Amino acid sequence: MKIAVTAWKFGSQGLAQELAEQGEIAESLGFDSFWLPENHFTGPAAIPAPLMLLAAVAARTNKIKLGTTSYLLPIRNPILAAEEVAVLDRLSGGRVILGIGRGFQASMFKPFGIPTSEKRKLFKSNLELMITAWKGEPIDEFEGTDITLSPLPVQQPHPPLWVAAFGPLAIKQAGTLGLPYIASPVETLSSLKENILAHQGHVRDTGHPPVTITPVMRTVFVTDNPALEKQVRESLGAEVASRFRDTATDVDEWAIVGDSIAIKDKLAQYEETLGLNYLIARGRIQGVDNDDQVRSHELLLKAAG
Repeated sequence: MKIAVTAWKFGSQGLAQELAEQGEIAESLGFDSFWLPENHFTGPAAIPAPLMLLAAVAARTNKIKLGTTSYLLPIRNPILAAEEVAVLDRLSGGRVILGIGRGFQASMFKPFGIPTSEKRKLFKSNLELMITAWKGEPIDEFEGTDITLSPLPVQQPHPPLWVAAFGPLAIKQAGTLGLPYIASPVETLSSLKENILAHQGHVRDTGHPPVTITPVMRTVFVTDNPALEKQVRESLGAEVASRFRDTATDVDEWAIVGDSIAIKDKLAQYEETLGLNYLIARGRIQGVDNDDQVRSHELLLKAAG
């Protein structure tokens, strides 16, 4: 199993130096990749341009892969997006994993002039145009004027594409594209199992080769300190109750928390139940300081090793 990590703190406006430092730490610990989300209009924690911030991480690292948990295609010009992804892939020496998504908050689309009802259609059409551009094929959709993307990404025909999906229609779309699917980090284990099986069915029904990567994003915290574990559980319970309605509030239903032995057993359960082979560990636990979070990452890698 490969282990990745998301950024675990967003404490200042601008974020680049802070995130680059976390990328350096993640690389030094031995994580396979370092991931950023995309979100808009969320105050100091907003990350509206994850590729720009990952470029800062790329400049401070050498080998760790760089991922987006949900690069939102419907709100972007597809040619410009294809150029920016290609530039980041070249800048990083071919280290990009592009997690792509449609977005789910209706309020986010209005400022970009995008009808919410169009997001799935735009996602598909924009992705198709981007894939054509990354291959270096002429694009003739602009009043008969052919254009060719330059530079092209290092990874050909394009960087790995994973689809962030939540809900049956989004899971179906990911499967019919033949691409790996990244589940919401607050789904229960039983829900994940159902969704992964549904995704595999859509892949099979549309004639694509089996998808060999099964990524799961989960909030993870490992500690052998019972008091700290209790604190983390209480913090996560409060977070899910306030932010995610209609979601299980039992921490063990949607997060992986415990001591080193418990975590090892939990990872084995995920491998057996889901076929998990790529864990994206999410941090950002309120009240946990940086040293404790980094120590948790160290213990996770040992448990997974």
